[in-house]
Amino acid sequence: MLNTLQTNAGYLEQVKRQRGDPQTQLEAMELYLARSGLQVEDLDRLNIIHVTGTKGKGSTCAFTECILRSYGLKTGFFSSPHLVQVRERIRINGQPISPELFTKYFWRLYHRLEETKDGSCVSMPPYFRFLTLMAFHVFLQEKVDLAVVEVGIGGAYDCTNIIRKPVVCGVSSLGIDHTSLLGDTVEKIAWQKGGIFKQGVPAFTVLQPEGPLAVLRDRAQQISCPLYLCPTLEALEEGGPPLALGLDGEHQRSNAALALQLAHCWLQRQDHHGAGEVKASRPGLLWQLPLAPVFQPTSHMRLGLRNTEWLGRTQVLRRGPLTWYLDGAHTPSSVQACVRWFRQALQGRERPSGSGPEVRVLLFNATGDRDPAALLKLLQPCQFDYAVFCPNLTEVSSTGNADQQNFTVTLDQVLLRCLEHQQHWNHLDEEQASPDLWSAPSPEPAGPTSLLLAPHPPHTCSASSLVFSCISHALQWISQGRDPVFQPPTPPKGLLTHPVAHSGASVLHEAAAIHVLVTGSLHLVGGVLKLLEPALSQ
Repeated sequence: MLNTLQTNAGYLEQVKRQRGDPQTQLEAMELYLARSGLQVEDLDRLNIIHVTGTKGKGSTCAFTECILRSYGLKTGFFSSPHLVQVRERIRINGQPISPELFTKYFWRLYHRLEETKDGSCVSMPPYFRFLTLMAFHVFLQEKVDLAVVEVGIGGAYDCTNIIRKPVVCGVSSLGIDHTSLLGDTVEKIAWQKGGIFKQGVPAFTVLQPEGPLAVLRDRAQQISCPLYLCPTLEALEEGGPPLALGLDGEHQRSNAALALQLAHCWLQRQDHHGAGEVKASRPGLLWQLPLAPVFQPTSHMRLGLRNTEWLGRTQVLRRGPLTWYLDGAHTPSSVQACVRWFRQALQGRERPSGSGPEVRVLLFNATGDRDPAALLKLLQPCQFDYAVFCPNLTEVSSTGNADQQNFTVTLDQVLLRCLEHQQHWNHLDEEQASPDLWSAPSPEPAGPTSLLLAPHPPHTCSASSLVFSCISHALQWISQGRDPVFQPPTPPKGLLTHPVAHSGASVLHEAAAIHVLVTGSLHLVGGVLKLLEPALSQ
């Protein structure tokens, strides 16, 4: 029933062409809230931490939630999208709510909205708004001490922005994404994100480029919101042991620094005694913004940062000869961060003892209004032996698979996109190979070149790309039955009829190690996790 609230592909196109006044959409959300039996003022009781940003907002929320849970507080956490099951979007104490709770609150809200419809309004809100309303009801009924709320898209007109009095707000790193909704410059996007600022409510942001930072600063001044710039994690570590983070990758350090400020500010404003000693009493100014206080992270904060888990972001699964590197990066700067993380992870790896080659595989998809050619170009330095493209569908038929259903696109659309991605990749490969066809491929700074490409002149490597019709077929080809957990029934006929699939299968079969980077879309990563980690579906 929840999936019937998804907007179908044809209608989405129509809406994009004639998008209504965003302010009216916020008012509509308030109306839905009232029909569901709540007033906007009721949300004040949730002691909300409201977080937006282009990249890292989910990770920042995960760090913040885990820190405050370490203090023994009962936490609510609303995030999107989900990776494997829709229940992941609404968490209590870090765990997705149970199927029983989800069902109970789903029907309670659904029936309530059915009963209150009249001729003037649409009876049911769309998918994301419904889940946002449901999260508010769950958190109030389950009496959480606080709720960490991640913005869906943007900020100003996002449906979570009916929140009037959060305790504190945060803005993670800004970049270009969702341009058709938010605008095509970082400044326009910053204006949207600054829309969550509230009068008198402290807000924190990480260091941004000067343009968007100036927009955030002006937005905060207009709204009379005290906005602070987060000091780096290094500044907070000074004089104490380094902070260990549960999430890998250099880029997680700025998310953790923001999370520490959000948690520290929340604790102070709630008169909690364990907020930590402030070290620097006289705050400096940077880009005309006051610096947030430098304080000594408490043992609870350290524990929270260390224990943070956030699936599908710089996540590594080691399975026999296969190592899966999962990262839902889908903007140019997050893909750059992902490439840095992947290359560092490869440099630090143990060399396999077997005699076969080490093979690198890219599994990629991109959706929405993202620029796949730009993202694929950034992935080129990883020197993949094979590039595999598939839609975000776990199986060709998704009937028994309600969590992965997406009515907002049609099957032929998504397959055409995968073929376009393959063409972009082959084109980039040819470009790279053309300057001097017979020169050896350039080795990476640390260690030998990928063994598979070594025997070929580089221009032949452009053939090493494949498109599969679903994630399951792609994983079957990549893993060749060598992943001890992912053991699907016999592969479908025709999986190896393509010459690259056929020759590649024997290479993968003999390889001493296979390194697979899955990136470009969080929904792709979610589908891969569903198949590689069956326990997540339980």
